[in-house]
Amino acid sequence: MVDQVQPYRSGRRATARVLVPVGVVALTAAGIGLVPAMAGDSGPSLPALTAEQVVAKALGSDTEALSGTVKVKADIGVPAQLLGGLPGAGGGYRGGGDQGGSAAAPEGKLLELLGGEHTLQVAVDGPDRQRIGLIGGLTGYELVHNGGELWAWDSKSNDAIHLTGPAAAAAQRPKTPLPVTPQDAARKFLTLGAESTSVVVDGTAEVAGQKAYQLSVKPKQSGSTIAEVRIAVAADNGVPLAVVVRSADGAKVLDVHFSQVSFARPSASTFAFTAPKGAKVTERRADAAEAPPARDGAAEHLPSAAGAGGFDLVGQGWATVLTGKLPAGEGSSFAKALGKPVGGGTLIGTKVLNVLITDDGRVFAGAVTPQVLQSAAGVK
Repeated sequence: MVDQVQPYRSGRRATARVLVPVGVVALTAAGIGLVPAMAGDSGPSLPALTAEQVVAKALGSDTEALSGTVKVKADIGVPAQLLGGLPGAGGGYRGGGDQGGSAAAPEGKLLELLGGEHTLQVAVDGPDRQRIGLIGGLTGYELVHNGGELWAWDSKSNDAIHLTGPAAAAAQRPKTPLPVTPQDAARKFLTLGAESTSVVVDGTAEVAGQKAYQLSVKPKQSGSTIAEVRIAVAADNGVPLAVVVRSADGAKVLDVHFSQVSFARPSASTFAFTAPKGAKVTERRADAAEAPPARDGAAEHLPSAAGAGGFDLVGQGWATVLTGKLPAGEGSSFAKALGKPVGGGTLIGTKVLNVLITDDGRVFAGAVTPQVLQSAAGVK
């Protein structure tokens, strides 16, 4: 066991990422933090390291190749009406020329990770080759990036999207802050500045057969809806293997961890994909002109960042709040249907994220308490 618990004192600074307006509340909530079931109190024996050393090991990890199974369990409390109304949910991606309402659109599939339990098969070989498979009962989903092409395939509908060209990955990468691996989640917290964050080494664990140090990450500030993030960092190579977040009421809100992992380089055939017989394939060039996604159903009531003239960040660290202005008439009726009236406007809340839409059409969102949002808005 680690017998030293040292405070984290690094001077590293970074902006907290509260990334999107109320129209993607659910996705922001997913980007805030993720939670695994960690090992018990009797972890493996490892050399004592300070928190600075473990953080440096995680952020400096140069491991580019791995494969394994990732377990995801989400209990964020996102309203079903909001989740169903987000672009990409249910009806699939509708923009981008001939792509139509394909059920293979990545955005809609990643939204499924916001609720329930899921299993992902992942493989990575550097920045040019990745594969993610979502396994769910009788259905499955594959997202495969291999150099200049990217495939997305939904087994239930047998729809596929095939994107080709030098910018394939950047053009079709799902535009969400949703982390699908423990590494993605860990970086969001380990790059927060020491002035707003306390990090200590809090024992060891064994995750997916790997010995790991456990970091306990907590906000120093008041007003956050997140009480603690626990991150398991592989002792051998610094790869984050699991990330734990508890909300202010002590509940686990999300769980992402490797249940099996190998750091051997996956074979080239892992990233080869051919659409199954009978699949409806939508062909796209990565450099084709992008049309904005059409918005229907509940989504038509949600604000767009472009239409609102952009959003800004106010505050620091864990108390960061995203703020912007809604176009006249957008969002108010939908917010009232999902939210509750509070001083100065309407509040939409989940277990982690709160969103305040003021009576004069401004939006304030963050993993903070309603009181912090009201203070940022200058209302009571």
